Amino acid sequence: MEKHIKTLLSAMMAGALIAIAGTTYLYLKADHTIIGAFLFAFGLLCVVTLDYKLYTGRIGYIIEKDKSYIIEILWIILGNLLGSVLIASIIYLANYQVIIQAAETLVETKLSRNIYEIFGLSIMCGMMMYLGVDGYKRIENHVAKVVVNIFAVAIFVILGFEHSIANIYYFLLANNYSWYMLLAFVVMLIGNGVGAVILNSIEKCGSLKKPNQ
Repeated sequence: MEKHIKTLLSAMMAGALIAIAGTTYLYLKADHTIIGAFLFAFGLLCVVTLDYKLYTGRIGYIIEKDKSYIIEILWIILGNLLGSVLIASIIYLANYQVIIQAAETLVETKLSRNIYEIFGLSIMCGMMMYLGVDGYKRIENHVAKVVVNIFAVAIFVILGFEHSIANIYYFLLANNYSWYMLLAFVVMLIGNGVGAVILNSIEKCGSLKKPNQ
């Protein structure tokens, strides 16, 4: 149980960091989208540097783990959600209307898409997250690994790919709860996982990773 609690707290930190990054993006989105996208990368950069557990950064490795890893992933999702709830609650406490209204507008756009569109955009996000996280792990040059990590995030944000954990934070801020929102979130989780697993599987099939990677 102690292991699960540690996983939960690490995941909560990751969720909070992504939420803080998402808050910055919301603040800048209207007039400075590209700047906001690059600053959003702060969240993932902190996560990988501090080795916190983020669902979208861990799910791609599920094909390399035993069955117990599924339980760890569930704890990670829960922790990520709690981190999002924490930051969303603080934003509401501060009555930060600029952020809340930006979230409402963004969520309206996201939920106007059909499930197939959401799934496709989620797969693409999963791929970019895998590249950002795995690239950070495998690249030895300290500057290059940070650049790859930051650009992987900035690209998926600019292109509007669906990041499940960031999106649940936006849903919380927008106070937008419905069965379709829940379905969309589940599809985003699955899509993010599929995207990451596809790239990891291709690398494994082609023996593209070095033995220690």
